Amino acid sequence: MKSGSQATLIVGFVGMFVLIGLTVWHGADHVGDAMVSAGWASVLVLLARGVAVAMAGAGWWLLFPREQRPSISLCIGIRFVREGANALLPLAQIGGDFIGARCLALRGMRGSLAAASVIVDVLMQAISQLVFAIIGLILLMSIGGNGLIVWPVAVGIALALPALGGFLLVQGEFGQRLVNKLLALFAGDRNWLAFGAVNDLFERLSEFYANRRRLIRSVVWHLAGWFVGAIEVWVVLKFMGGGAAFAVLGAQEGGLIVLCAIFGVPPEAALALSLVKRIPDLVIGVPGLVAWQTLEGWSFHRRRRAAGNQNERA
Repeated sequence: MKSGSQATLIVGFVGMFVLIGLTVWHGADHVGDAMVSAGWASVLVLLARGVAVAMAGAGWWLLFPREQRPSISLCIGIRFVREGANALLPLAQIGGDFIGARCLALRGMRGSLAAASVIVDVLMQAISQLVFAIIGLILLMSIGGNGLIVWPVAVGIALALPALGGFLLVQGEFGQRLVNKLLALFAGDRNWLAFGAVNDLFERLSEFYANRRRLIRSVVWHLAGWFVGAIEVWVVLKFMGGGAAFAVLGAQEGGLIVLCAIFGVPPEAALALSLVKRIPDLVIGVPGLVAWQTLEGWSFHRRRRAAGNQNERA
C-alpha cells in the first residue's frame, strides 16, 4: 500500500475514533432513550432539523454571485458539516463556520471567497434570528406573557442591535484599516503575504454586501428556517400536551427547563424535550463530521500524490 493511501486510512480511523468519543461524551445512551420514549416525535424533530439546516444552506448559496456560485447541493451538504461541528465539537458555536469555509476551499473555491461567504452568511443568520426573536417577543406580549421573560428578551434584542452593527462595521474599510495596522505593527517593514490576503478578503466582503437583493433573499430564507426549527419544540411539547409556548422556547435552548417551568411544563417533560432536541445533533452531526474528515483525507491524499509525482519528474 502506498504511503498516501496509508495516510488517508490513518486520518479516517483517527476521525472515526474522535467521533465515537464525542458521541459517548454527549451521552448517546440518554439520547437513545429519549428517542425511543418520544416515538414518532423524534422522527418529526429530526425531519424538522434537516429541513431547517437545508434551508440555511440554501440561504448561504443565495449570497454567491452567479458566476462564482457553487452548486446548491454543495452548499447544503457543507451546511450540514457546519451544523455538526457546531453541535458536537467544543468550538464555541463558530468553529463549524471556519470548517465550512475550509471545506469550500478544499473543493476548489478561492479561500478569500469561501471565507467571505461564511462571514456574510453568519451575519445574515444573526439578523434573521434577531427578527425571529422580535416576532416571538411581539407574540409573547400579545398573549400577556410573563414579565420575567418579556424584559430579558427585550433587553437582549436591544443589546443585539449595536452588536450586529459593530460586526458589520469591522467588515468594512474601518476593519480593513484596523487589521492592516495591526499586521504592520507586528510585521514592521517586512512585506508579508498576509496583507494581500486581508485586502482580498475585504474586497470579497464588499462584493457580497454590494448586492442587497441577494442579502435580503438570504435573510428571508434563514428566517423561514428559524420558524421550521421552532417546529422541533412544538412537536415534542405537542406530544406532551404543552405546545403553546413553542414560539418562545424555539428561540433559545439555554435555560430551557426554567422557561418550561414558567409556561407550566413539568421539569421531567422539559428534560425530555432537551434530550429529544439532542437527537438531531447526533444523527445529523456525526455524518457531517464524517464527511468533513473524509474530505480532509481525500485532500491530504491528493497533496501527497501530487508531491510524489513532482519528485518522480525531478
